[in-house]
Amino acid sequence: MSEFFPEHRAVGAAAPAAQLRPESVVFRSHRHGRRLVLPVIVLCAVAAAAGFWAGALPEAWMNLAVAAGAALVALLLGLGPIVGWLADRITVTTRRVIMHRGVLIRRRSEIPLSRIREVRSRRGIGQRMIGSGDIELFVGAEPPTRLHDLPAVERAVDALQELIEENYRAGLGGGAGGAGGGSGTGGETGQAPFGWFDTAQPPQRPAPPFDPTATRILPGP
Repeated sequence: MSEFFPEHRAVGAAAPAAQLRPESVVFRSHRHGRRLVLPVIVLCAVAAAAGFWAGALPEAWMNLAVAAGAALVALLLGLGPIVGWLADRITVTTRRVIMHRGVLIRRRSEIPLSRIREVRSRRGIGQRMIGSGDIELFVGAEPPTRLHDLPAVERAVDALQELIEENYRAGLGGGAGGAGGGSGTGGETGQAPFGWFDTAQPPQRPAPPFDPTATRILPGP
């Protein structure tokens, strides 16, 4: 399930860095809802079996054992996967990708959009049939971060690519503004954000002026 916010989606050329909007949510998403089919079937089957057998056995301990077994199966194979699906969430804003994972131990990780070099999608046959897919985010030389089985994956990839391009243009605009005393991303240093020009050559110091009167000692042969 994905929730898009079209009014915050990147369109056209980016505004100068000094005029950038505050950070806002572009879309939120869980994994595809097909992962809930099996847990729901298990819950229905367990409820039907428990309703049929519980109380119908001759011994009280048998009825208790059936009820306890049904509750355990429903918790492990039914409610557990559903709660885990709800706990795993992806949030994409105009500045970063935020990943929430875990039920008992919550984990949160963030990737700034300015560091993402490339966005790729991978879709199997089953995923293509239902419109879902995996998204890989490449950050430098690190292994890619994978967003698993997201619905409406094509829209998500398009939104990410537009946001990355907007951040890149905003960084260039901020660099130009910084040269003129403006403010914004990169405005103080006159450079684009880290990740886009990390392959540039280091700045060279200017050579000192030539002094013909200086005495130089050349190394011997």
